Amino acid sequence: MNMKNITTASASCPALFLAAPGSGSGKTTVTAALARAFTQQGKVVRVFKTGPDYLDPQILAQASGQPVEQLDMWMAGEAYCQQMLYQAAQDADLILVEGVMGLFDGEPSSADLAARFNIPLAIVMDVKGMAQTAAAIAMGLANFRDDIQVAGLIANSCGTERHAQLIRDALPESLPLLATLPRDPEVTLPERHLGLVQAEEVQEELEQRFNAGVSWLNNQPITELPAAVTFYAAETEQRCATEDCATETDQSVPDSVKSFQPLAGKTVAIARDRAFSFIYDANLRLLNELGAEYRFFSPLTDHILPEADALWLPGGYPELYARQLSENTAMLQTIQTFHQAGKPILAECGGFLYSLETLTDLEDNQYPLLGLLTGHGAMRGKRGCQGMQTAPLPEGEVRAHAHHRSRCFDTDEPIAHGRRQRHPAPGEGIWRNKGLTASYLHLFFPSNPEAIARIFGGDFEQSAASVPSASSSASAATPSAVC
Repeated sequence: MNMKNITTASASCPALFLAAPGSGSGKTTVTAALARAFTQQGKVVRVFKTGPDYLDPQILAQASGQPVEQLDMWMAGEAYCQQMLYQAAQDADLILVEGVMGLFDGEPSSADLAARFNIPLAIVMDVKGMAQTAAAIAMGLANFRDDIQVAGLIANSCGTERHAQLIRDALPESLPLLATLPRDPEVTLPERHLGLVQAEEVQEELEQRFNAGVSWLNNQPITELPAAVTFYAAETEQRCATEDCATETDQSVPDSVKSFQPLAGKTVAIARDRAFSFIYDANLRLLNELGAEYRFFSPLTDHILPEADALWLPGGYPELYARQLSENTAMLQTIQTFHQAGKPILAECGGFLYSLETLTDLEDNQYPLLGLLTGHGAMRGKRGCQGMQTAPLPEGEVRAHAHHRSRCFDTDEPIAHGRRQRHPAPGEGIWRNKGLTASYLHLFFPSNPEAIARIFGGDFEQSAASVPSASSSASAATPSAVC
């Protein structure tokens, strides 16, 4: 691995941000192929995904052989993103960041993230049905803002070498054609109703597609390392260009929580299998930082919960396995007993559907499930909900997002609704029953560590008593209701 220009404040590493005019352009396909190409060269490649995404990171992790983190300046905070990039730059030979939707879509957008950290962009474009117009669109994107650097264009679904030449000739020297990929179904990644298929379901198929992508990228300019970018540690003076750039989520575990571990000695049981896999690595790290241990279990195949003080049912695809989940009555009864004991449970999206009385799948089959909450869930084809929201929980506000193609009905009145990032309409409902907190919302734990500790039954009083310097702040940490 190359020697790094590392100081206590900064680290330099070649970096490239892959963005597109819109969704469906092939960003993940190209990013995965590029990660695999450099990995095959013996490089350590760290990949990041812009926005709240679970499926793309699974695929990119397999392609790169390294963990993949999400970067979102609204959900995680600017300083959090800065620190993740800085840490990666200390060990990596290359950093790749995959954008979300179109380059300028969303607030903050992929362009905002690239501009904030001075990462050069490569535009990935599906050029089927166009030639010189692809160059015009690329030039428009590159010149739309003066705070971004565009290194060139990657032409996806390019038909022939003549097709590529027409695009190449129409581009200015400052915006070269970095690579072309053909219209080849052997390269395109498999999809389903919420996006790409989970990596563990199609590992061998993905390997074939990664290698096919590499074969097309080889000997093209894109396989040369991009210029190095300097990334700064979040705690240095260089963290912000302006006084007001920080957001309310710009923190990791605050000192008031770090001085003691409110989840020390507690174990969180976490559902993880093909039905439940939407888990941020950042959330797992935070549980550890708060003092908790965690143990995974499978609602599909296990019959009892591991010994635990709290339970987390994350999102996933329970609708694809509703029959198997329903038929595992031993697990249903174990979780029902756990709930009756009043122990903390967090159920998000797919976990929320699992907590309802029944779930109707995509083929209109209805299956009985946990019944921890009154109400029913049903899939609804292509219609759904997605977007950033804040969850106003009694323990505090937590940044979150929603992405689902189902509905719930005949439920009790929720205790609160999510607050949408950019729209005044009420967001997703939030329900409470005994120790259960349930919603369609996927929570990003680091956005409010103290609230998360309280949701999982954190012992602030006992922990604070064991740390004399924290005694004065323990009483000030009493949660206030915001619902």
